[in-house]
Amino acid sequence: MEDGAEEQLFHEESCQVEMTVEEVIERHVGSLGLSQLVQVVLVSLAWMFDSQNTLVTIFTDAQPSEWRCKAEACSDGGGGGGVCGLLPGTWEWVAGHGSTTIAEWGLICNHKFLAAIPTSLFFLGSLLGSGVSGRLADAYLGRKKTVVISCILTSATAFLTSLAPNLCIYALLRFANGFARSGIGICCLVLSTEVVGRKWRGQVGQYGFFFFTTGFLSLPLIAYPSRSSWRNVYRIISLFPVSYSLLILPFVSESPRWLLVRGRGQEAVDVLNKFARLNGKKLPQNLRLANPGGVDEGEPIKRKKSLWSTGWAAKRMVMVMLAGFGVGFVYYGVQLNVENLSFNLYLTVTINAIMEIPAVLIGSVLLSFTNRRLLFSSSICLAGVACIVCIFFSEAGGRRRREESRGSWPQLSIEAIGFMAASTAFDVLYIYCVELFPTNVRNFAVSMLRQSLMLGASIAPLLVVVGRLSPARSFLIFGILSMVSGLLGMSLPETKNAPLYETLEQQEEEEKLTCLASDDSGLELGK
Repeated sequence: MEDGAEEQLFHEESCQVEMTVEEVIERHVGSLGLSQLVQVVLVSLAWMFDSQNTLVTIFTDAQPSEWRCKAEACSDGGGGGGVCGLLPGTWEWVAGHGSTTIAEWGLICNHKFLAAIPTSLFFLGSLLGSGVSGRLADAYLGRKKTVVISCILTSATAFLTSLAPNLCIYALLRFANGFARSGIGICCLVLSTEVVGRKWRGQVGQYGFFFFTTGFLSLPLIAYPSRSSWRNVYRIISLFPVSYSLLILPFVSESPRWLLVRGRGQEAVDVLNKFARLNGKKLPQNLRLANPGGVDEGEPIKRKKSLWSTGWAAKRMVMVMLAGFGVGFVYYGVQLNVENLSFNLYLTVTINAIMEIPAVLIGSVLLSFTNRRLLFSSSICLAGVACIVCIFFSEAGGRRRREESRGSWPQLSIEAIGFMAASTAFDVLYIYCVELFPTNVRNFAVSMLRQSLMLGASIAPLLVVVGRLSPARSFLIFGILSMVSGLLGMSLPETKNAPLYETLEQQEEEEKLTCLASDDSGLELGK
């Protein structure tokens, strides 16, 4: 009897079909079916709140455009020096004392550089939070739980920001808000791309950026009715993330790739089976997921190597981060710099937001058949060219133009084209980073990219303040950094149609085999 049972067990084990997650998705679930599309859309919705909390300071921390006299003493315009030459109490902002933080706390004239501190601290918070959330999502909580925590904390910190009594507390709360929201975009991108086949990874990654654009477009609609109170803007945007985490996220599945590398193979099979069933397909009954770590069920894969101790991966990460620094500086800097274009703020923000739509569409189409490396480098270089061309439309007397409420339509058009190109590069770089690293360090790698993007973004507000005095100088710096990022991008390997690997060891071995098989492959290890 015992011999018969052992023989039957041996027969069942020998008949099991062992496949990787990649193979199961491609052969049995479908590269992109209805179930994965629903998952991607539900996950990508969170990018809206990421966008709102990131770019809200365009309105809440803007310098009001109009002021008026309260007494005859200011009728001469302060001797031609604007409000800086007037006595306190002799003038007021037309939109009201509480319209923006600059108006409420007097962040003008000698205090104008203080206005950049909250936004810089927000991006520094995002920089630090990216590392923490990336580590949590890879090693402890997973992608889904990290998104839940990030959304709840983002709502809490946004609401508390609306209660800030002074600039110091406001800046600290912006730092906390940046730290909290850092896990949203990272985990949503990875969670979306890990459930589809290689053919659709680029396009699926772009869906998140479309919702980021939607959040950007919603800001003028939220800010305009609340233009007399910056605090109300924060209260409104604080409602969305917590509602999403309670109403939408329960319907989202965890990444089967992450479940597998954490030793939860059966849960990974259950998720894949759910996707297949909703797609009208079935998985083999004797399916067993190949565990690249070679460990038993219930035991997480232990990383024998870390990203930074693996030569090719560390070199690759450094190049991605250096390119990301320039992209973050330019992408966020151009958005924050719209107030220096001498146009209606709501109009310029809306135009920039609209330009993100063709950026997402163009990126989605081009990613389906072009090389990632070429697309990224050419996009960011085009943004650099546009910024440099804007210099020729920036008058030396920018202050006089602003006071006369005149703007240059050619400059606005070129700036919009440059921003569209920077947006395309920003989106593609995220997809590129996802494909460059394996599952067990992927979230960490994307978080490192996010850190470099946020570091560049944290410095950008200071350049925006400089741009109020010299717009040409700010555009020149934007242009130079764009070109440098494009050159750095050319040193990265190509990943188009490459599989998503599970561990550093597996990727190193497979890429070496790829190099031996074809000298023309774009995946030269450590290139």
